Amino acid sequence: MTEAFAGSCLCGEIAFKLTGDVKTFYTCHCNRCQKVSGASNAANIFVSSATLEWVKGGDQITTFALSPDTYFNTSFCRQCGAPVPRQARSGDFVIVPAGCLDAGPTLTPDRTIFWDNRARWFEATGEAERFSGYDRKSEEANSPLPGNVHNR
Repeated sequence: MTEAFAGSCLCGEIAFKLTGDVKTFYTCHCNRCQKVSGASNAANIFVSSATLEWVKGGDQITTFALSPDTYFNTSFCRQCGAPVPRQARSGDFVIVPAGCLDAGPTLTPDRTIFWDNRARWFEATGEAERFSGYDRKSEEANSPLPGNVHNR
């Protein structure tokens, strides 16, 4: 389904508009997502055929890649540190941190991955299907994710 999003960082230095086809909405409990979000999990919307326009502050974005050999990366405002959308290293889709949307997403997560790695203090909510690692079924069914997005 094609959706239009608008969002910004915490300090307002960065603003964006994005239009594209929503492929999936994951919450991820892997250790890397816990560290990069500072929370129990990351919540990311994966959008293909996306048109991403930086309304302002495109020059304020910093991107960190864990290593050249991994798909794991993050983009954030260099002023306030808030996460912002980023092009997947494969170039096939845009990853949108759900929390940076100004109006909040109109959809709910359809997958929770790395459930077995969740923080011990995390209490489950929602109805998303849970997986102990990657959702291999989704990958086989035309998932926009590369074979191993976290490259464990």
